Amino acid sequence: MNFTAYERTLQGTGASRRLRNASKVPGIVYGAGEPKMIELDHNALFFALKKEAFHSSILEMELAGKVEGVLLRDYQMHPYKPVVLHVDFQRIDETTRLRKKVPLHFSGEELSPAVKTDKCLVAHVRTDLEIECLAAQLPEFVTIDLSGLVKGTSLHVSDLKLPDGIKAVKRGTLNPVIVAVTLPKAEVEEEVVAPVVVVAADKAKAKPKKTEKQNKK
Repeated sequence: MNFTAYERTLQGTGASRRLRNASKVPGIVYGAGEPKMIELDHNALFFALKKEAFHSSILEMELAGKVEGVLLRDYQMHPYKPVVLHVDFQRIDETTRLRKKVPLHFSGEELSPAVKTDKCLVAHVRTDLEIECLAAQLPEFVTIDLSGLVKGTSLHVSDLKLPDGIKAVKRGTLNPVIVAVTLPKAEVEEEVVAPVVVVAADKAKAKPKKTEKQNKK
């Protein structure tokens, strides 16, 4: 994806407020050289932020007649208005090694034994994954094949088969669940009801018998 940015010379709260009143968004681009203050058209940026690829792929930024590869690093929204307040980009090249969260796309779920045979429910616990790779290898998204899911299983980060050169970022010994398979609702209800019947029966058996003296009363 590509977009156009313009150099910004004025800084400060007042200058930023005037930019926003003119439907512009103040921003900055840093890395691989001197940081540059920039401004962007608000509406173009607002709609670009709605696209998945704008958040997870290398972007082509045209600035002062030069095109640079950048990555969206951060942006701030107004607390309750649909207004972008500020945006940060990082310059990158093909040799830059980076960490970035990318969306997860799931496929094959309906073909898995868990769904097709056992009628289980599949919960997507996570919809994105932080990965580490060279900038040139950064994928727009990662596709996870769920066709092998079976009843009573779950898919963890360590189970994922990622493309060569891409690895999941782990936090210590944590191994988060990506996808969980749950039993059909009917089976869950049966498992919950059964113990209740047993407990009730046990209580009936445990009820003490009245003595002869109590019966006379």
